[in-house]
Amino acid sequence: MLAKLLIRYLRPYRWLLLALLIFQFAAAMASLYLPRLNADIIDQGVARGDTNFIWSRGMIMLVISLGQITASIIATYFAARAAMAAGRDIRRDVFEKVSGFSERELSQFGAGSLITRNTNDVQQVQMLAMMGATMLVSAPLLALGGIFMALQQDVGLSWLIAVAVPALLVAAGLIIARMVPLFRSYQSKLDAVNRIMREQLTGVRVVRAFVRERIEEERFRAANTDIMVVGRKVGSLFVLLFPLAMLVLNVTVVGVIWFGGIQVDSGAVEIGTLFAFMQYVAQILMGVLMASFMTVMIPRAAVSAERIGEVLDSHSTLERPTNPITAFPEPGAVEFDDVAFAYPGAESPVVSGVSFAARPGETVAIVGSTGAGKTTLVSLIPRLFDVTAGAVRVGGVDVREADLDGLWKGIGLVPQRPFLFSGTVASNLRFGREEATDDELWRALEIAQGRDFVEAMDGGLEARIAQGGTNVSGGQRQRLAIARAIVHRPSVLVFDDSFSALDLSTDARLRQALWDELPEVTKIVVAQRVSTITGADRIVVLEDGRMVGLGTHEELLETSATYREIVESQLGVEA
Repeated sequence: MLAKLLIRYLRPYRWLLLALLIFQFAAAMASLYLPRLNADIIDQGVARGDTNFIWSRGMIMLVISLGQITASIIATYFAARAAMAAGRDIRRDVFEKVSGFSERELSQFGAGSLITRNTNDVQQVQMLAMMGATMLVSAPLLALGGIFMALQQDVGLSWLIAVAVPALLVAAGLIIARMVPLFRSYQSKLDAVNRIMREQLTGVRVVRAFVRERIEEERFRAANTDIMVVGRKVGSLFVLLFPLAMLVLNVTVVGVIWFGGIQVDSGAVEIGTLFAFMQYVAQILMGVLMASFMTVMIPRAAVSAERIGEVLDSHSTLERPTNPITAFPEPGAVEFDDVAFAYPGAESPVVSGVSFAARPGETVAIVGSTGAGKTTLVSLIPRLFDVTAGAVRVGGVDVREADLDGLWKGIGLVPQRPFLFSGTVASNLRFGREEATDDELWRALEIAQGRDFVEAMDGGLEARIAQGGTNVSGGQRQRLAIARAIVHRPSVLVFDDSFSALDLSTDARLRQALWDELPEVTKIVVAQRVSTITGADRIVVLEDGRMVGLGTHEELLETSATYREIVESQLGVEA
């Protein structure tokens, strides 16, 4: 998966990679040629006292060194550009993929894990791409080229290379083999830390209300300690690699000096040649060390690439139709035709056998006890889920065959737990329609009974809204969410228990304004309070996911025992 991911996202930048390969090759060749010039200066210049030779070769070495530095800088720049661009593209594709997920896929992965995959995991692959591109040519050239040049200097000491290189490879291999399972464990524990942190931030009010701070702190401490233990093991192995490499390098250098000194003393080898051989040995081992360092990064990046690939290869259950229907012959019409829905692996469907219709401009209410399937049912209208049996039609078109953008454009959804984005009141209201004017925003707020408190806020429409709307009350969040849906100009408004945080008088005024100002808009209302839906054109009664009643308030009082029980529990027998 790692190779597949890198090839896929680095392919658009192949010209950058080609350029960096050329400059890396030039820098590596310069590194291999410098020890030979150094040997010539010692053997032919210093030994003979030839100052002109020393100056001429020294100037050549200086020019080559400057060229090597320049080539290395340019190669690193190209590597950084290609790797950062690839990381950007991966994050973009993961975000776009997640944006198309249904509730099913979001629940499967979890929000914390998806955040980690699009940040930390992408960073691991991105860093491997950068380091790999930087060392792609230099490491093997330094190692193989160094061996070739060292053998040209003195074959008699080549046995030292034959011992040092395998020793370094074995040491690095043993360490890396122990790192692979630790990297897998580290990423999963990082998911746990992110998940717990996100839960605590989101549910901070609940935590404080139930005095669970110490328990939650302990839960986070346990997860934090787990990731610390694994990270410490990884770090211990990682830092062990460099001392081992330096040990092998220094022992090899000592061997070269020891055995080479004997040959110099006997006159078999010149001292410049010995110094050049030592430099080539250092380059060989540094090349092997660079390759080992890359190998250390590969396991963690491979784990991250697998996690990214799981997201990119996932197929949303909300697949767009091949030939989507863009025309809706009956705007505002909503029809449920023997609808059933079951979650994957569930023993029984959440809703089943539901059939009703709402004509344009009508109000249809859905009531039932907690867990009856009301939210699931209305989630089928904007196709947040796909039905497992039957059909849902909006505007006269089956939602599974409709163009999703066209479908969503005609639906204004006010969820059970309204969410506001960080920004301003205006930016949140324009989330549904960017071109909406200030007058349209104020009109929507007036219908949603939110104009008074927005005018009282510092800045009015430009008043700041914190992430999630935490700086406004629950009732204000609901009214802003309702206003946002109105600004959207939908033909169908879906209220999923969207009046629960409002007092009775505000609830009544808001419903009256909706009915008076938007008579042409179809309204699907999920409500717990009976007083909210007594004036609906039709009321759907759900019990255990099945429709057990359909009619007006008066009709259901006569025909539905379930509805009558709900009414009596809230309004009394006289109702």
